Amino acid sequence: MHVILDMVAIQCLETVFKITLEDTHLASSQHLIEMFTNSIQKNDMLPLSRSLPEGVVKADQLKDEGNNHMKEENYGAAVDCYTKAIELDPNNAVYYCNRAAAQSKLNNFREAIKDCESAIAIDPKYSKAYGRMGLALTSVNKYEEAVTSYQKALDLDPENDSYKSNLKIAEQKLRDVSSPTGTGLSFDMASLINNPAFISMAASLMQNPQIQQLMSGMMSNAIGGPAAGVGGLSDLSSLIHAGQQFAQQIQQQNPELIEQLRNHIRSRYLSGSTEEHS
Repeated sequence: MHVILDMVAIQCLETVFKITLEDTHLASSQHLIEMFTNSIQKNDMLPLSRSLPEGVVKADQLKDEGNNHMKEENYGAAVDCYTKAIELDPNNAVYYCNRAAAQSKLNNFREAIKDCESAIAIDPKYSKAYGRMGLALTSVNKYEEAVTSYQKALDLDPENDSYKSNLKIAEQKLRDVSSPTGTGLSFDMASLINNPAFISMAASLMQNPQIQQLMSGMMSNAIGGPAAGVGGLSDLSSLIHAGQQFAQQIQQQNPELIEQLRNHIRSRYLSGSTEEHS
């Protein structure tokens, strides 16, 4: 069967190209398989600029320029480079995502969100776009949406520590704004006010004759108006002094409460530092 097929193939070639087996001067020094292999190897070695459209190559060069501007903290120039790259290759998600990073550095958070959305529309599995959108959303106080973005980023890149820490920050901020007090504190202010030790110390403070005199003077100034408020600076100094006494009393009677407040302030500071550099 193979012999018959070979003969048919030879006859077809002879008919099409008008050659015969006697035309040995047309024979190649290489077998067909060798010619094919050599051709493949040559094509693999072609530079990128010869295998891609000129606009795409230029866009990638502009992206690299933008990245260099980002390293130099020249964010405006970076935005310009990424914008030109997008004009040449509008279907590349990386260019939108990189421009989003530059926009965030310029505090143009809403523009950054739009760029992240464009990147995700092109590549729905682009984890970095979700992560950068989470940062921008957090910056405009859209904590619930930021949490969703970070969760999606972690779904796509579960081992990314930056996404994990930023998710915790967004979740904490969401809890803060959702608390009944609306103070942004992580502890329950209502529980603090209802704490028996706190109530006892406040009652004791109000029994202090100096505090009673101070409060009476402040009320008189409030009723009498500006003319009666000649002693305003003295009242303020007394109020500060009374506050210091109150703080000392809390420290002596309930040091655990003071430690709780210190730990809260410390944790808020550290969280803010993490967000700044993530």
